[in-house]
Amino acid sequence: MSYLITRWAFKKNKFSFEDLDSIALYLFIGLIVGARLGEILFYDPVYYLQNPSQLLAVWNGGLSSHGATIGLVFAFLIWTFIHKIGFAKYADLFALGMPVAAMFVRIGNFFNSEIYGTRTDGSFGVIFAKLGEDFPRHPAQLYEAGLLFVIFVVLFFVYKIYSKKLPSLFITFSFIFLYFTGRFFIEFVKDLHGLPADFPLSTGQVLSILPILFAVVYFITLICRRRHCLKN
Repeated sequence: MSYLITRWAFKKNKFSFEDLDSIALYLFIGLIVGARLGEILFYDPVYYLQNPSQLLAVWNGGLSSHGATIGLVFAFLIWTFIHKIGFAKYADLFALGMPVAAMFVRIGNFFNSEIYGTRTDGSFGVIFAKLGEDFPRHPAQLYEAGLLFVIFVVLFFVYKIYSKKLPSLFITFSFIFLYFTGRFFIEFVKDLHGLPADFPLSTGQVLSILPILFAVVYFITLICRRRHCLKN
């Protein structure tokens, strides 16, 4: 689905499908490698240092969405460097489909009883019987999937209507800001912390701060440039 959305955007801009397929391969490798390294380095490096045989056991240790993001960016940078094409040419087109890919990942997490939320007595609680539990938890995976769906709908229609007027990398940084800001708040109901219990933020929240700041800097710079142009 994510590929089809990106393909639609490439066709809309009359860009090469050969470049699309080539970048997609790089991104796939970058996503897997980055997601696994992120899980190892961000969440439990001591465990993996003590158990190196588990480094490649993706099925046993999981993947990190923050690591996946870093892996995707580096893979795309490598592709643009090798092919001598500007980063901004294709970035927004791939960012357009990213919310959909991430949404299906979170739905998969829900059905696999992974990345679940904290215990709740609310009406939205879900009992994860696969975990051997008989009490409801926040379905944090579905909260995040819902967030990603809304982000996709907003960005898709913004791009479809205003694509010729949008500043370079607008869709990319809009996705980064909306997703990681939403992710920051959803982390409050997740049962995965990763940092000392007395620390006020989870690992996921700490890792979300930097991309949010990058996006804020982009939008501030964009506003300043626009106002400067207006004055002239």
